[in-house]
Amino acid sequence: MNDELRFLSARAAVGKYSRRDFLGRATALGVSAAAANTLLSSSVMAAGPQKGGTMRVGISGGSASDSLDPALSTNPTTSQIIRMWGEPLVELAPGGLEPRVAESFSASADARVWTFKIRSGVTFSNGKTVTAEDVLATMERHSGEDTKSGALGIMRGIKSMRAEGMDFIVELELPNADLPYLLTDYHLMIQPNGGKDAPEAAIGTGPYVLKSADPGVRYVFEKNPNHWEGAGNAATIELVVINDDTARVAALQSGQVDMIDRLPPRTAGLVKRAPNIDVRTTSGPGHYVFIMHCNTAPFDNKDLRLALKYGINRQEMVDKILFGYGSVGNDSPINASYPLFTQLEQREYDPDKSKFHLKKSGFDGSVLLRTSDNSFPGAPDAAALFQQSCAGAGLNMEIKREPNDGYWSEVWNKQPFCTSYWGGRATQDAMFSTAYLSSADWNDTRFNNAQFDQLLVAARAELDQGKRKQMYADMSTLLRDEGGLICPMFNDFVEATSTRIAGWGESAGFGLMNFYAPIKMWVTA
Repeated sequence: MNDELRFLSARAAVGKYSRRDFLGRATALGVSAAAANTLLSSSVMAAGPQKGGTMRVGISGGSASDSLDPALSTNPTTSQIIRMWGEPLVELAPGGLEPRVAESFSASADARVWTFKIRSGVTFSNGKTVTAEDVLATMERHSGEDTKSGALGIMRGIKSMRAEGMDFIVELELPNADLPYLLTDYHLMIQPNGGKDAPEAAIGTGPYVLKSADPGVRYVFEKNPNHWEGAGNAATIELVVINDDTARVAALQSGQVDMIDRLPPRTAGLVKRAPNIDVRTTSGPGHYVFIMHCNTAPFDNKDLRLALKYGINRQEMVDKILFGYGSVGNDSPINASYPLFTQLEQREYDPDKSKFHLKKSGFDGSVLLRTSDNSFPGAPDAAALFQQSCAGAGLNMEIKREPNDGYWSEVWNKQPFCTSYWGGRATQDAMFSTAYLSSADWNDTRFNNAQFDQLLVAARAELDQGKRKQMYADMSTLLRDEGGLICPMFNDFVEATSTRIAGWGESAGFGLMNFYAPIKMWVTA
């Protein structure tokens, strides 16, 4: 490629030459669009982040009933919002943990007492200096008796907490080497006085400040000029809620937004061919699921649950719903992305076994499955496939398509059988504690198993990794065989960005660079 194009690409990378003019000149010189875009992308990355401009993000999952209280975050929209204005003590990063509000942490020799040193000079967006007392109050609010926090499950097992100077100290009932990973939970954003006074005020230590909010429609953020690290590149970030998959893709293609989450796998190949769009994929712990309440008829019948589990064709789901962007699940929320993973015997589609358990259950009727596009991309189609495969086993299923708006507040965790998804967690302990511990507020399958609970608590204190790995394998087996989770597939996170923005980087295994893509990327034109 000639020196002229290299010179022009360098100028275009810093906004001194338009992208359109650069691509036009490349075409005139006989260079393909793909080669020209590759050169320009390399130049943009080499030039480094640019400051300023407006970035627009099309995101799914939001509804008019969404709360700004991080304790109540339940969907991709609210998960993205709270990361704009808030920060936890520590955060997941590629290869490990990254200190945020805490500048460092350490543990006693038995991993029972943990000390988090709070970063000095950090201020909330209201100007108040962050103290260890604010951290203590935050953790108290998420672990109190009356809390509705999605982090409640992981706060179990804490014996006491206290603030001493700039140290936040946690004493556990039993040792737990995973505690810092647990505290990366996105609900645990540090707030003034823990958010006890104004939980929905959206005041935190994050790189952006919320300027306007229209729940279920649009949120506008401006860069926080006093962020302790100076993080964030765009001057303004707009989050636009677009729950319809087709509309979200169209908004990206037309330039209305610069980034979208949850690109439907069925259209990813077509979108990838567009010259101004980059498709991004990340494999990790995310999984699409069908969830049954184990304490609600008819799903309180173990044999009926097994009939449904043997009545689903997992490989068909991966092929026809994920289009290869993922892998087969095994009715456990844990896959090979977790460090202490054990491969269990794979459960296959088996109409005969399904019929056997259906007959043994004594159930004679049809089950009602609720679904929505808002639960996961392609969920209604996945429900239809499930209905067809169950029919082959003589099991009748009715499907009710629910409205996108309000799905997470009116259907998920309330109705006894529905489609859903989980983004996964940093460790097995975090995933199990959040969703399958009997006392967890987000136990969306109403799984109540004393043996599982005992294993979970014991595993936290087990410092022998081999023994701990076996305990997690035993817990996965209990969930697979006894629980109300049907997990046919682990999804790759498939997203897309306009070539108008740059800076896509590594992820710790979750979508949109762990939801930090809008913060870490930058506007180039």
